[in-house]
Amino acid sequence: MSESIPMNAGHLAQALAAPIARKRSRWHLLRTQGVLVALVLLIIFGATRYDNFLGAYNVLSLLRYNSMFGLIAVGMAFVIMTGGIDLSVGTTAALASVISALLSPRGVVLPLAAGVGAGALIGMINGLIITRLKILPFIVTLCTFLAAHGLALLFAGNQSVSVSWDSGFTEIGQGDFLGFPIPAWMGALAFIAGGLLLNFSAFGRTVLAIGGNEEAARLMGLPVDRVKFLTYLMSGALAGLAGVILASQFGAGQPNEGNGWELFAIAAVVVGGTRLTGGEGSIGSTLSGVLLLGLIFNILNFENGKGVISLSAYWQSVIRGVFLLIVVLLQARLAQKEHEAGG
Repeated sequence: MSESIPMNAGHLAQALAAPIARKRSRWHLLRTQGVLVALVLLIIFGATRYDNFLGAYNVLSLLRYNSMFGLIAVGMAFVIMTGGIDLSVGTTAALASVISALLSPRGVVLPLAAGVGAGALIGMINGLIITRLKILPFIVTLCTFLAAHGLALLFAGNQSVSVSWDSGFTEIGQGDFLGFPIPAWMGALAFIAGGLLLNFSAFGRTVLAIGGNEEAARLMGLPVDRVKFLTYLMSGALAGLAGVILASQFGAGQPNEGNGWELFAIAAVVVGGTRLTGGEGSIGSTLSGVLLLGLIFNILNFENGKGVISLSAYWQSVIRGVFLLIVVLLQARLAQKEHEAGG
C-alpha cells in the first residue's frame, strides 16, 4: 500500500503558479520574439515571389540604406527603455548631413566628427533640459526637432548642399569594406555595442531600472539623471552619424530630409518588443524590427516594379504611420494579455 506524500503550502503554490507562468511566458515570447517570426516569413514570401530578391545587389542595398535607420533605432531604444522619447532624431540627422556636406571638401575626419558632434550637441541639450529642468521629454525633443530643422535650413540656404566628390567623403556612405557596405558595418557595430552595453553593464541595468520605476531607482542610489542624460547624448550622436551617412550616400546634405525618421525608429523599437513605457527592451529585437520595416518597403518597391500597385513616397509615409499605430495597438494588447495571465 503506497503512502501519500503530503503537499505543503509551498509545493501547492508552485503547482498552481506553474501553468500561469507558462501562459504568461507564451504571451511574453509572442510580444518580444514575434517580430523575428514575421521577419522570416517576409523573407520567405519575398524570395518566392520576386526574382533576385535574395540577390547580392538587393540585400546589400537594403543594408546600406537602412543602416541610417538602424543607428537612430539603437539610440531610440535606450531612450524608450528609460521611459522617454526622442522626437528630434530625424531633423538632427538632417542638420548633421548639411554640416558634414559643407565641410566635406576638408576630407573625411573633420566632416564626420562635425556631423556626429552636431548630433551629440542636440542630444546634450535634450538631456540637460530633461534632467535638470525636469521638463517632459516629449516637449523638449519636439522643441529641438523644430530648432534642428530650422538650423539645417539656415545653414543650407533652404537647398541641398552638394558634397565634395574628390575628398573621399563619399566613401563613408558609398564605399565597401571586405565586400560589405561601410554604413552596414557601422550599423552592425552600433547594434553589437548596444547589446553588450544593455546586457552586460551597470549602465544597461540602470536604464531598465529607470524605465521600470524611476523613483525606486533613485531610492536605490542609482545615477538616474546621469544615465538619462547619457541616453539622450547617445541618441543624438547616433542620429548625427546617420546624417553623415545620408550626405555621403546621396551626395548632398538634405535639410528637409529626416521627417518621419523618428516614427521609423519608434516603430522598429516597439515592434521589437520594447515597452513604450520603459523598463524592458532588447537591442537584438530592435534590429529585427529595423530589418522588418526595411523589408516591407523593399517589397512595396518590388510590387511597384511588377506593376501590381503604384505607391508614391507620400503613400509610403501614410503606410509607415498606419503601421506604427497598428504595432502600438498590437503590443499594448499583447502586454495586457501578459499581465492578465500573470494575475
